[in-house]
Amino acid sequence: MDLNQLYFDHQILLMKAERAVSAQLRHEHEVSASHIAGRIGCMQRSMGAASAPSWDALAAIDERSLASHVRHQQGYVA
Repeated sequence: MDLNQLYFDHQILLMKAERAVSAQLRHEHEVSASHIAGRIGCMQRSMGAASAPSWDALAAIDERSLASHVRHQQGYVA
């Protein structure tokens, strides 16, 4: 995939997260954006870009944190 398309998709997901009507939907968009950030970091690293570590930091959210968030919202986690 084109790196510019990944940048675009990442930005769109962040805007959707900002406008989400629920915390769960916002978090889902943030998780999707973090996955794209990870892909951007990988592509940048393969090109020797100095900004790759910044994208890796943005990729810190993963599916486990989404599952934890959902359980918390449903009252399973104190």
